[in-house]
Amino acid sequence: MIKQRKALMLGLAMACLGAPVANAVNLDAYVKRDSFSDIKISPNGDYYAATVLLEDRTALVVLDRETLEVTGNFTLQKNTHVIDFNWVNPERVVISTARKFGMLASPQPDGNLYAINADGSRAEILAGQSVTSAGPGTTIQPKKVEAVAAFLVDDLPDEDRYVVASITPFTSEPYTRADRLDVMTGRRVRLAAAPVRNATMKTDNQGEVRFAMGSGVDNVRKLFYRSRPGAEWELIRSEGTDGLFERPIGFSRDDSVAYFIAERAQGPDAIVAYDVGQWDKPRELLRDAAVDPAGIIYANNSREPIGARFMSGRVRTEFFDPDSADARLQKSLEAAFAGHGVSVTSQTSDGRLALVQVWSDTSPGDYYLFDTVAKKASHVVSRAQWIDPEQMAEKKPVVIQSRDGLPLHGYLTLPRGSGGKNLPTIVHPHGGPFDVRDNWGFDPDVQMLADAGYAVLQVNFRGSGGYGRAFENAGARQWGRAMQDDVTDATRWAIEQGHADPARICIYGASYGAYASLMGAAREPGLYKCAAGYVGVYDLPTMHTDGDIQERGSGETYLNDWIGPREQLAAVSPNRMADKIKVPVFLAAGGEDERAPIQHTEMMERALKQAGVPVESLYYREEGHGFYKEENRREFYTRLLAFFARSLGGELATTGPASEGSAGK
Repeated sequence: MIKQRKALMLGLAMACLGAPVANAVNLDAYVKRDSFSDIKISPNGDYYAATVLLEDRTALVVLDRETLEVTGNFTLQKNTHVIDFNWVNPERVVISTARKFGMLASPQPDGNLYAINADGSRAEILAGQSVTSAGPGTTIQPKKVEAVAAFLVDDLPDEDRYVVASITPFTSEPYTRADRLDVMTGRRVRLAAAPVRNATMKTDNQGEVRFAMGSGVDNVRKLFYRSRPGAEWELIRSEGTDGLFERPIGFSRDDSVAYFIAERAQGPDAIVAYDVGQWDKPRELLRDAAVDPAGIIYANNSREPIGARFMSGRVRTEFFDPDSADARLQKSLEAAFAGHGVSVTSQTSDGRLALVQVWSDTSPGDYYLFDTVAKKASHVVSRAQWIDPEQMAEKKPVVIQSRDGLPLHGYLTLPRGSGGKNLPTIVHPHGGPFDVRDNWGFDPDVQMLADAGYAVLQVNFRGSGGYGRAFENAGARQWGRAMQDDVTDATRWAIEQGHADPARICIYGASYGAYASLMGAAREPGLYKCAAGYVGVYDLPTMHTDGDIQERGSGETYLNDWIGPREQLAAVSPNRMADKIKVPVFLAAGGEDERAPIQHTEMMERALKQAGVPVESLYYREEGHGFYKEENRREFYTRLLAFFARSLGGELATTGPASEGSAGK
């Protein structure tokens, strides 16, 4: 198996690096990208397909399962990423792509579907905005190619040649349709047309389009249902004045029951079931006391929901039927890998072989091939084989009361062997901020800071996703106000609990987290000893005029509703409060950043200098919303650790060659 692991690493074209210098942080272990981000087994078990993280794009490779030799690969231009892929038959993979500008930017699906054969042949576009003819494999060359966005709806497990794709024209009336798409030729046959703009489609287990969900010009979410092919659409849900909604996630095996994620006025979302056609009689199946479902579990080779994952502290799974075969398999795997998250990423058509991902707060993840008959698991590969989980720091879930009584969930990571008391501490607010949260899992930034000797505190302040609609709505127009109070309250909690040395606390974040860090320094000048902002926004009125948010169709509405009207935002813009900041500041930004344009950081730096605040900066004109290039990220983290060390006394960085298992002390 060691031989297999090395062969697969060679197949993925990723090198290992060398041993750390004593009493310093080996950055190579943390700036190096994982070998891959996902891997799936083919329906007949002959191949693996895996996404490989390159410097400025994500590629897909196909490997022979027995020899682990690369048989095919797929990659596109800079900033284009494979974000999903599906085996549609034993020899062909359909690929969904996205555009992304920077390490921290969320990938934006670009509406292109590609396919490649396992042997590397027939790598071509099937549908999407980049098509320049009627499609691959066709002799028809129309005078004008329709510009569309194409997204996979259903890979049709019982079909080898066809999938269902949603097709949205780039016109003034972008009404979505569902097409049956030939994965060899790209030819399409229309199945249904949605009654709402920019719709998301949902099929039943026969591949028939049954739901269409989207927003009209009123920006209100609506859900339509049809009972059979060709039937009229029926409006069964509308967001309405309460702002709540239910969205479908699939059907029972016989299509008699439909499952939904249902938002609630208070508390987290629930999973509910309806007998088809009886849309006024929900049955609640699963609901956590604190968190929304973090992911839906589907039955092998089907679109049938059977359970969900919840991230209430650590990850756990729940099933509609705990005695089902899939539930028993999951629970047996969780028992075998105690203390880890476990997910079956894919199985062969006969169910004999299951590819299982295992991960934790101290491990980026490992993949195992599990024989469901022999009940035997064999290790396939580690996502980051140079990380030694035994040397990583535990990420402990915590619950903190805000000043107005709202429970705040978060994580506290303590340096290994520290004892956990009176520590130099980094408060680390997440980006987003809406519909984003900190999770239990491996975080290279957090582990690097713990390796340098710091406690790291992360808090899911109001506005964060994953805790119900009301919790997220509580962050609307609260930038620099109640959202910031939550970060402050979490910091004071760490002091009261004795974890943080009150004289040695800094605050550091990226994107929105950078904004919160500079606002924290401005609003609480005696609480933090330094502040660091990475690719941040600092002048909120400017968000209404520059950047990519207001360029979207509903961008201005989003800015007004969630951040606030432009005329109200100067008072909560840290660059206009620079005179209140009394501690050293470190800023970093990229010149190609469209989400948080570099002008924000330049304005912040000028304001700090005019106020006499010590500030140092790092700019890369060719980088975006987060630094791609490994050498740039290495310099950023080297300077960041040096900056913290001057205020808190933690360790510096070394960048000597690292070997497998070298991370940590």
